[in-house]
Amino acid sequence: MADLDVRPEGRGEGGRGRWGGNRKRRFRDDDDFDRRPTRRRYEEPTASKLRKMLLSIAESPMRLPEDEAKDIARLLGENFEDDEIKDEFFDVFVRLIIEQPFKIPFAGAVILYANESKPEVTKEALRRVSERTQEFLNSGNWREFKLLFRFLACLQSLFEGDGVFSILHKLFDSAVDLQSANENDVVGLELVKIILLTLPYALVSAGSGLEDQAMDILQKTEIVASMRLPIESLVEAYTGHTEEKPVPYHSVIGLLQTQLQNEAARGWELSCIPRFSKPVARQGEGEDAMVTTPTMHPFPNITIPSPVNPGPKPLFPEAYFSLYADQDVETVPKTTDIAASLLRDALVDTINILDFNRTATAKFLIDLDCYWQPETFVKRATPFDKLRDVAGDKSTWKPEDMAVDAVFSQIFMLPNPEHKLIYYHSVITESCKIAPAAIAPSLGRAIRFLFKNLDVMDLELVYRFLDWFSHHLSNFEFRWKWTEWLDDIDRTNMHPKKAFIIGALDKEIRLSFAKRIRATLPEKYHPLIPEGKDKDTPDFKYADEKTPFALEGRQLCTQIRKKASEEDIQETINSIHVQAADLAIADVLVPSTDAFVTSICYIGSKSLSHVLSCIERSKERLLAIGPQSELARRQIVASVVDYWKDQPGIAVNIVDKLLNYTILSPMCVVQWALSDHLGAGEALSESWIFEMVAGTVGKVTNRVRQIVAARLQKGLPDEQVAMLDETLAKERDAMRALFKLIDDAVKAVAQGIADTFIEREGSGELSAEDAALIKAWGKRWQTVFIRKAQVEEAVVGEEAVEAKVKALSVEPASEENGIMDVAEAMNGEDDMV
Repeated sequence: MADLDVRPEGRGEGGRGRWGGNRKRRFRDDDDFDRRPTRRRYEEPTASKLRKMLLSIAESPMRLPEDEAKDIARLLGENFEDDEIKDEFFDVFVRLIIEQPFKIPFAGAVILYANESKPEVTKEALRRVSERTQEFLNSGNWREFKLLFRFLACLQSLFEGDGVFSILHKLFDSAVDLQSANENDVVGLELVKIILLTLPYALVSAGSGLEDQAMDILQKTEIVASMRLPIESLVEAYTGHTEEKPVPYHSVIGLLQTQLQNEAARGWELSCIPRFSKPVARQGEGEDAMVTTPTMHPFPNITIPSPVNPGPKPLFPEAYFSLYADQDVETVPKTTDIAASLLRDALVDTINILDFNRTATAKFLIDLDCYWQPETFVKRATPFDKLRDVAGDKSTWKPEDMAVDAVFSQIFMLPNPEHKLIYYHSVITESCKIAPAAIAPSLGRAIRFLFKNLDVMDLELVYRFLDWFSHHLSNFEFRWKWTEWLDDIDRTNMHPKKAFIIGALDKEIRLSFAKRIRATLPEKYHPLIPEGKDKDTPDFKYADEKTPFALEGRQLCTQIRKKASEEDIQETINSIHVQAADLAIADVLVPSTDAFVTSICYIGSKSLSHVLSCIERSKERLLAIGPQSELARRQIVASVVDYWKDQPGIAVNIVDKLLNYTILSPMCVVQWALSDHLGAGEALSESWIFEMVAGTVGKVTNRVRQIVAARLQKGLPDEQVAMLDETLAKERDAMRALFKLIDDAVKAVAQGIADTFIEREGSGELSAEDAALIKAWGKRWQTVFIRKAQVEEAVVGEEAVEAKVKALSVEPASEENGIMDVAEAMNGEDDMV
């Protein structure tokens, strides 16, 4: 059997090929040459390679950024004569400066090293950057101007003469002119802030020799930086008495001035800014055997426009907000250290620029320590209790604390954050997903700090914190150490901490459902989530025979559900009117409106789309209520809120949609909230009331801003300009009337002179503690809406619009047609959902 050949016929030795044998192997062995075609080796195009190298500079902890910069400079110099490579590289290069502020010093290092062997690279970089710098300066895009100017400061050692300092002096002169013309001018403050943030980078690049010029600039800027504008009192994060504030108020510009003066006293250490070794001087050969120095360049010609364009975005004084600064253990720089402002500025710019990609933003925040001088931070995720063990004078700054601090500074930016708050929420969530061990402990300490200081925090910031807190928990299975706040459950509902807990639970239920949220809480919290919140469809009050007009209410419900004719519905409503008149009810439209709107809410309780469908079908009847009776129009709000009393978030949403349909007016919503529902002032402690009023005010102010934006378009016909001016005046007056109504209502509560407050306090229904808390709520509401009113005056007031129209006349004409935008502004289309 061992000799038996069982191979199929026609198969040779090896069993390969028709005639047997390995043909490929045989042919290869014959002449020791492989005739098979070889795969062509792929070489990445130089332009693509340069792009990747530039965009990834400083991101890897395994390579020194200095070596990366030298490699980029060498490769760019070798291929500089290729116009396609050069154009693509510098397009990416300028975008990198504008979009990734952390990498500006490293971009400067690339040009620094390229200048050694190829000065033409520096010349081209300066030309392109200076052109864009001038564009952004002319258009008032201050962030982009600041970042490009910072890049130029990083090349200070390559400039002839004073370099960037010549422009710093001109910027200051413009700031002084603006301040002289208007003491409340904020553009001048922005220019001074740019000057102060540019100085450190220029000094580090220069090495030495410019300290006297820096001190000269600091002496000049001190006058402007020390000024305090009236509106600054309204952008303070903490509104209590000075001794109660956990952190004193610091303006960003005032803090920068003090920090730089402190740094000057220390000899301009500026220890956090990345350093790079200077290019080594080279020895020439032959007759030119002498040491060559780097080629120097004239500073680009940048002209300060006159008048200075204030820019497309309204500017306001900035307050420095920090959760961790100036505490016993230094996890972030002290407020006296210039690093606090330099790090924060780069962080905030990165966060706000990359709003289109929250994942990339979070990655930059986690890798923060890669972009600054080594040993600026401790190792990532170092436990807080281990920081006391850090030896000697080494830094104890935690990169994750610095990142979290920066994101919260934007969430708590007053008067308004740059982007929607949900974006900042998502950045924190993404950061937690990328580095949970590092970020989670920092967030825990932040939450505890904020909760501890709720009593003295600006009310608008309290509600931003509440929104973020509930949203954040919803992303992580609603887990929180609720046992830490058990003692606060025993407080009165009007205490800020108890009100916060109630509001947070309500928000969580909106994002989930009552049963699940109740299961995550200690038993002591359960009474805060009553059984009524478990019902998807609240009870229909007209199902109870004891309810007035119960029969008619049920008839209306059936008629609306079955889409009965208008005549049948009107007959039922007339029946309610007759009975109401017999009961001596002054306005018979009020009970009929209550029955009609409650029926709509009951039928549409399955979902928001259901209730919107019911409102759409009944829109004409609902629109007719307001002109007939203002009380009946306010009853629409009352009926919606009463039906959804256990889930007020749904009521707020429905009221918002009724405003979009113009069934409700902003004035009637605010009147109901701050008059009919106010009581002695207890309503001011309810988070959903603030949400309703603030949302209503936001719709009004947004509409006025839309009209202003339409008015500021170029090339509008005279008749459209006149129409817009008339509409703007009318809407602006309505906005001011709304703010006055709010101010009158909350001021009466704050001063304890509201009628119901006086009655209940006099009868003993209100305890001294509750009375004091109610007054405090009134003051906090007043602060918020005074600020909102002043902000709108600064943006859409007569003086502001007139100044913008005047600035518009100086700009070159645009060929764009703005008729569609005008129509939308007139119709308020952007407010529709």
